[in-house]
This record gives sequence, C-alpha cells and structure tokens, in this order.
Amino acid sequence: MKRKHILGRVSGLTLLALFSLFVNQYFANPDNGKQEVHNSNYNDSNILEVHFIDVGQGDSILVEINDSAMLIDAGENNQGNTVVKYLQSQDIDRLDYVIGTHPHSDHIGGLDTVINSIPAETIILPPVAHTTKTFEDVLDAVEAAGKQLTKPQVGDTYSLGSATFTIIAPNSEEYENLNNYSVGIKLEHGNNSFLFTGDAEKLAENEMLKNGFDLSADVLKLGHHGSSTSSSSDFLDAVNPEYAVICAGAGNEYGHPHVEILQEMFDRSIKIYRTDLQGTVVFTSDGRHISVNAHEYVVSEEDFISDK
Repeated sequence: MKRKHILGRVSGLTLLALFSLFVNQYFANPDNGKQEVHNSNYNDSNILEVHFIDVGQGDSILVEINDSAMLIDAGENNQGNTVVKYLQSQDIDRLDYVIGTHPHSDHIGGLDTVINSIPAETIILPPVAHTTKTFEDVLDAVEAAGKQLTKPQVGDTYSLGSATFTIIAPNSEEYENLNNYSVGIKLEHGNNSFLFTGDAEKLAENEMLKNGFDLSADVLKLGHHGSSTSSSSDFLDAVNPEYAVICAGAGNEYGHPHVEILQEMFDRSIKIYRTDLQGTVVFTSDGRHISVNAHEYVVSEEDFISDK
C-alpha cells in the first residue's frame, strides 16, 4: 500500500502534530539508529578522500576510506544523475551513510535519485518536515528502499572505516530558519579533521560554540555556500582551519561567496577552494598530512575592494 502523503496535503493538523506524525512515521527508534564505533587500528594504508562534488549552486560531498563511503547532500533535483555518475566513477556501489543536512532542494534535491540507484545502509536527516515535493520524493525513496530515517543525535559518534565522525548539530528542534536545522559533523582521520555544517547560520554556530565542542579542524566547508549569514568570527576562531571550501554555482544569483567572507579568509590567511571556479575539489588525508587536487584560489585585495 502506497503511503499517504502527509506533507502539505493534510488539513487541520497543527505544526506540532504534523511534526510528531512525521517523526513517528519515518524515523527509527533512536537506539535502533545509533551505530557502534568500531576500534579500527589506524595505519598508513588507510587513505581518506573527501570529494566536494561540483553540483552548481548546492552541496554534495563524498567521503570514502577503505571500503566505506558516506555522501553528504546531493545538490538540486537536476543534479541527482550527476552525483550518481560521479559515485559510479569512484566505484561506489554502496553507501554506509547518506546525510541530508536539511530539507532545502539545493541539498536534498538529488538524494532520491541517489537512494533509488545505490544501496544506502544508514540515512540521516534532521527531524523537520518540509512541505515540498522534493522532500516527499526523498521520503518515497527511503520507503521504497525499506529504510527508516536516523535522527541525528548530538554527540553520537559513528565509524567510517578507520575514520570517525561526530554529530555536532542541530542543537534544537525549534528554528524559524530551516538552514539552522542543518546536520553538522566533525570527521576525524588520524591527526586530520574536517568540519561540515551544511547551511547552518550564525545562530546555530553559536550553539555549537556554547555546547563546548572541539570545533578545530584542518578543513572547513564554509556554511551556506560562503554566505555572510554564516562563518562568524567567533566560529572561525574556534575552527581555525588551514583550508576552506566554498560550494557554490558559477555566477549564482545570490552573490555567493559574499565579499565579507572572502575578506575574512584573506585576513586569516586561510587557503580557499571553490567549486564554482575550480570544479570538483578532492582532499586526500593519510592521517598526518592533507593534499588537494587543485591549486588554491588566491584572494587578492581587488576581489573585495572593488565591491565595497
């Protein structure tokens, strides 16, 4: 029996009731969804790759190590096949984890295509319903795959080969802005670390800071495509990255990345990589050192002085 579409099609439900119905129907019991961390012995043969896939104005990130793989977001609706083809080019025939950071279409638009094409073991989405066909398509794909969603629990740590990642956001279930529901994770591999925060804005960043998480990371995926709504000075102080990645579309209508963020990167001498200018960017970690497949984007004073 095909499930009843509850999002945007049922009248007379309060938002609270709709939220409860959504969580009860699609999310696994927290104890069932939680994964045990396996104590894998780290060694030099465990090479981690983080692929920031060029999907235009959106996010899609592949993490692979040993025989394990995780996908964070899959771009807009029209990028699903692009992501699937990229995964296939990397010989990915299954995914240990699929994370949809939040329900905006530039992050989860292609997830249904991915889930319908490549088996996924654990699918993590924040517990917030969205009244769009894009969101319903993802739920349909999850149901067709015989899966339930796993709710991100702050502080939970998961294993990915010899790497681990920890959920650091969202820290509330009541936000006015969907961006702040973004699933945030810190990925650790030996002495190297990566931080991904979806479109989390300054409010959510401040909550991460208040919770006392160790946010320090070598590589930061800048929040909200390099928008000035994210990447506060206090947050950047805590992360203190050597590298920053901006996932954005060439000539996008939002002006991402914003001049203020480029200024911050310039002032802090943070090496920048941009999918809008450089295409797919791949970081490789051996647990001690990090290398990149592209030359950094060099910010000059002309980049922001001319726009002031």
